[in-house]
Amino acid sequence: MATIKDVAKEAKVSIATVSLVVHKHNRISPETSKRVNKAIKKLNYHPSRSGRRLVSKKTGNVGFILTEDHFLRSEPFYTRIFLGTEFEARNYEYYILLTTIPSDYNEKSHLPRFILEKNIDGVIIAGKVPSYMIDQIEKYDLPIAIVDYYPPSNEYPVVLIDNTSGGITATQFLIKKNHKNIGFIAGDIDHPSIYDRFRGYKMAMDAAGIQFSESNYVVDENYTSRENGYNAAKKLLELNNDVTAIFACNDAMAIGVMQYLKEKGIAVPKDISVIGFDDVEADLSLDPPLSTVRVPKYEMGIEVMKLMAELLKDKDSTKKKILVSVELIDRGSVTVCSEKITMPA
Repeated sequence: MATIKDVAKEAKVSIATVSLVVHKHNRISPETSKRVNKAIKKLNYHPSRSGRRLVSKKTGNVGFILTEDHFLRSEPFYTRIFLGTEFEARNYEYYILLTTIPSDYNEKSHLPRFILEKNIDGVIIAGKVPSYMIDQIEKYDLPIAIVDYYPPSNEYPVVLIDNTSGGITATQFLIKKNHKNIGFIAGDIDHPSIYDRFRGYKMAMDAAGIQFSESNYVVDENYTSRENGYNAAKKLLELNNDVTAIFACNDAMAIGVMQYLKEKGIAVPKDISVIGFDDVEADLSLDPPLSTVRVPKYEMGIEVMKLMAELLKDKDSTKKKILVSVELIDRGSVTVCSEKITMPA
């Protein structure tokens, strides 16, 4: 394998000059940089990571944190965001270190080890985490970027889904299919993303002049899982047996809804239409396939890594807020509402 000494010899410069070129130091002229980089490419030289760390005082790592619930139960969603982050990090020659924190993380809990051991240069947080955990990270003077969560303090660069618009779009789609008695189910309603989808639902119903009441929605589940979607569907139909469509705040809950309806002999979409939010891979394997609102998960990961790269270059860079648009996906779980069929008991 080629060494830095070999590159220096090939480019007819000192070892110190090669090191400065590798670390993109502005002391080196464009002509010299070009000659050294040509030698690096010719010799297929790969700089020592540990050596680069000593020179740059950087670890070359970025931490990626999310709660166990987000990773285990919503794996298709956050895994795609993580992969987008990891792919984009390669453009900046960074590694992404993934870890989870307990769902019941509290003020006495320990921060991830890569923070305590100072083995990262910045932190990406995905999804909702306790605000005091963010405060704890701040003490380590690390740049922080956040994806799919808007913390109470408006101090960080964030990448968010246009959840309100998505909620409006999904509900309007059902209304255009002649549905008026539309149910909504959710979990973790305090999560800004979930709340904004609920808000979009209510805005679309109001704009269409459709009256609805508390019997139209169940938002008291503690998490957006399939199991809780199943439970929420049961509660909703006990409250309102005349709903013709259900808008679930995410696909995991929508899948639970469809499982409950199937067990009760209620046909989807003939008897009740169902629409979700996120567009995870499992949607296509359902019978019928789930209509949903697609979230560009890879792109969210890419965008949050770009924000982190800006922070690593300049910690005082503008705290940007990026809002990614969503797209309605019409599959087989929604149909035009005809006269309401009485549901089985």
